[in-house]
Amino acid sequence: MLAFLAYFAFPLFWLFVAATKDRSDLFSTFGLWFADDFHLVQNVRDLFSIRTLDGGTYVVWLRNSFLYSVSSAVIAGLCATAAGYGFSKFAFRGRQVMFWVILGSVMVPTQALAVPTWLLFAQVDLTNSPLSVILPCSVSPFGVFLMRIYADRAIDSSLIEAARLDGASEWRIFRSIVFRLLAPGFVTVMLFAFVQTWNNYLLPLLMLSESKWYPLTIGLTQIGNSGAIVGSLIAIIPMILAFVLLQRFWQTGLAAGVD
Repeated sequence: MLAFLAYFAFPLFWLFVAATKDRSDLFSTFGLWFADDFHLVQNVRDLFSIRTLDGGTYVVWLRNSFLYSVSSAVIAGLCATAAGYGFSKFAFRGRQVMFWVILGSVMVPTQALAVPTWLLFAQVDLTNSPLSVILPCSVSPFGVFLMRIYADRAIDSSLIEAARLDGASEWRIFRSIVFRLLAPGFVTVMLFAFVQTWNNYLLPLLMLSESKWYPLTIGLTQIGNSGAIVGSLIAIIPMILAFVLLQRFWQTGLAAGVD
């Protein structure tokens, strides 16, 4: 475990060390240790002062990444929760075939769908807009699979029947009972969707043509080496905070698939 910890922590350590150096020290000093002058604060100031010719800035790209990631995470979590509950507790024609199709789509790499997605969005004139990134990232086949497994274990069918006998509507049952029981799985799907969208590079590269709509993954390629290093360091902070703050929900949700 210590070896794996060192393996995964090494790039983060190098990134932090490199972010504290100025451009002249970046390649002239030992890469795994700090230079004599600590330039992290100045590098951050220079990063936020960068402006591209078509109006893109690091603040704009950071805002866009939050917009795309949070929106798609919430939508993906809600859709996966509702679909997983429906597959688990409702009997309807073609249920098992539909679930097999969803399960099979988990095996399809998202990169393979990027170009067909662009062609579809181009037909309806939705490219170069936030929706062109948010909508494709809001679909989570793995989230549906996870939520069905979680719903099978977390929801007692007798509880739903009792609510129906008391006159509760299906929407009231889902909102007041089911959603609360599935909250750990919902947060888990949200976390996965957030990280996937935050790190997505190919889809925004195809969909977006103006710098003002770029997320961080694309925007960082528009600035120099030193700026990209500091920008990458700042870009990983939201994901670290998300994992730390939502860790207990995430672990509970993942444990749902283990017997």
